[in-house]
Amino acid sequence: MNTSEKIKVHFTDHYLINPTNPITVNLIGAGGTGSKVLTALMEMNHSLIELGHAGLSVRLWDDDRVSEANLGRQRFAECEVGLYKSVALINRANRWAGTHWKAETQKFQRDSLGNLPEHPDATIYITCTDTVQARFEVAKILNEVSGKRYYYYGRDKPKYWVDYGNSTKTGQVILSTIGDIYQPNSDKYHTVANLPFITDEFTGLLKKSEQEDNTPSCSLADALKKQDLYINPTLAQMGSSLLWSLFRNGMTEYRGFFLNLQDFRSQPIPVA
Repeated sequence: MNTSEKIKVHFTDHYLINPTNPITVNLIGAGGTGSKVLTALMEMNHSLIELGHAGLSVRLWDDDRVSEANLGRQRFAECEVGLYKSVALINRANRWAGTHWKAETQKFQRDSLGNLPEHPDATIYITCTDTVQARFEVAKILNEVSGKRYYYYGRDKPKYWVDYGNSTKTGQVILSTIGDIYQPNSDKYHTVANLPFITDEFTGLLKKSEQEDNTPSCSLADALKKQDLYINPTLAQMGSSLLWSLFRNGMTEYRGFFLNLQDFRSQPIPVA
């Protein structure tokens, strides 16, 4: 079969399929999308363990505190107002699932001296951030962290980045590899080792969205003017399904999707 006629796929890094330790995940952002992605990761962790997998070890990053405007649209209760979002969510997850996941009450970014975050290393990075600037900062950190090869022979080697982004009724999820992922030889498929960063491939789209109003909402009503009630959970579920396919199927023909809840359309992004 001609290479051009083969279906393009990306095979999951072998360490994700059969790890010796839980797969480390840095979940960045604990708001409308991140709080729901955490719930999906809890479900995914339980399911993986039941299938004989080592499961996941999640570290949640967010420096924001729960406000009244967060109730209803995000995964927070009234009794949690004033608590750090990351702490409230991780404590609840650990109590419910018996996990030992960690919370960071800071942004995933360099400090004032230009130093990397204290715990930057993970195999999978998931960003659910509000700003374009935060995405570019994460991309720079991933490039720097992945360049340190002295201990990257297994656990915590950066391999994948899943980015969630949305406006009022639209959004997208993009899967990227952090560097090249070894691909097996295949007569049936055209294998693709590198999936580009969203910050490299969709720079124009990101800069355009940067012009939107990202000021904090003072109430749930204000928040709903900026983001539809169900855009975040829909993205969270569909994006988590993409991540799940890497574990369950060991391969994917798609590296993300665009979603429009206005007319209920979803456009997959094939591996290219």
